[in-house]
Amino acid sequence: MNKYIKFRAVNKAIDAYYEGAFSPEIMNAIEFVHDSSVSAELLSEYANLEGITSVKKTFTESRYQTNLLYIQRKFEDSLRSLNLSKNHTIFIDGIDLRPSGIDYSDYLECVKGLANAVWSINNDFFSTINDSKGRLKATILLRPDIFNAIGLQNANNRIRDNALYLDWRIPFNRFEYSELYKLPNRLLSIGQPKDLPDDSFWDHYFPYKVKVQGTEEHSFISFLRFSYFRPRDIVTMLNILKELHRESGSKRNYFIEEDFRDPHFRRRYSEYLLGEVKDHLSFYYSDKDYDLFLKFFEFLKGDYSFTYDEYTICFQKFLHFVDEQDIARPAFLDKEGDFLQFLFELNIIFCIEEAEDGKKFFFWCFKDRNVSNINPRVKTNCKYEIFYGLGKALNMGKQFIES
Repeated sequence: MNKYIKFRAVNKAIDAYYEGAFSPEIMNAIEFVHDSSVSAELLSEYANLEGITSVKKTFTESRYQTNLLYIQRKFEDSLRSLNLSKNHTIFIDGIDLRPSGIDYSDYLECVKGLANAVWSINNDFFSTINDSKGRLKATILLRPDIFNAIGLQNANNRIRDNALYLDWRIPFNRFEYSELYKLPNRLLSIGQPKDLPDDSFWDHYFPYKVKVQGTEEHSFISFLRFSYFRPRDIVTMLNILKELHRESGSKRNYFIEEDFRDPHFRRRYSEYLLGEVKDHLSFYYSDKDYDLFLKFFEFLKGDYSFTYDEYTICFQKFLHFVDEQDIARPAFLDKEGDFLQFLFELNIIFCIEEAEDGKKFFFWCFKDRNVSNINPRVKTNCKYEIFYGLGKALNMGKQFIES
């Protein structure tokens, strides 16, 4: 019972501060530190109750730095006292969404400070704990573009030594061996008979092949083609198909290819992907900037594909519209090359180049990104296409006549 009394004392002090209702949110942690005199008093009180120390300490708000040092030391002592048998990683999530009341530049500085703090605690504190078999590690969950934006020193070394880059990309011909395929199989297996193999639930619900350029493909590959190789994309498609299946009143207990090609399914999924784009942009820009960003696609007149010259013409027309309406230009409209890169980083467009032998090569930001190349650059003077998964929400595919 007395094995982890230092850690228990700190835990009880936190519970007392929040009256047992503490949730591990960053703002709550900041509040605990901000009320340093109260927090320090509680830590001292529970250290006395646990018999760790017999010295009664008093704290005042005027001694803020002293209070913080005491709080830090108590947390460090409690963590050092843990004799862990396994490695533990502390994940800090929710950073990608910027609070609406905080300016982008100010919030970016907060994220940068948090990233440096995590670097420091991993290298200067956790690495010094030697008498424990298991190790502690703190990790912040960041999108690659935000990691690139905070501009950390020695960023390449930091991401290699202190990060895990999640890469779900898989070749189409080896999808059966991927976690991306195993995940929906596990979800589809819930509540089903146990006599089916673990990897056959997908084939039970999607028992069809898709013809692509004269060859047959497994139904799961269609889902990959309409995704960014993210688990949530696959799960979202499954949920939308399930919703439409129930709405239709169909008695089938499986799906057919027509369900996947249904315009209602394509529209709902496309709107989901566009919502992901909006969430992405909300870190940097306002809702007005987002609405202006969507206006650009009207100038493409419904074309899924376009050349660099065609893009340049559309971009200039778009800028003329923005200036004519006396709208302040957001940063993404600085130069035509910057806006093309912007579209590429959002994975709204991909690049197509053709070799001398006629073979086409496709370049995506999310596919070209790796640990050494966090921010792949868009190719110029080639062909581009809008990602087909986003087409419905962006009104692509229909030719519009210019009035």
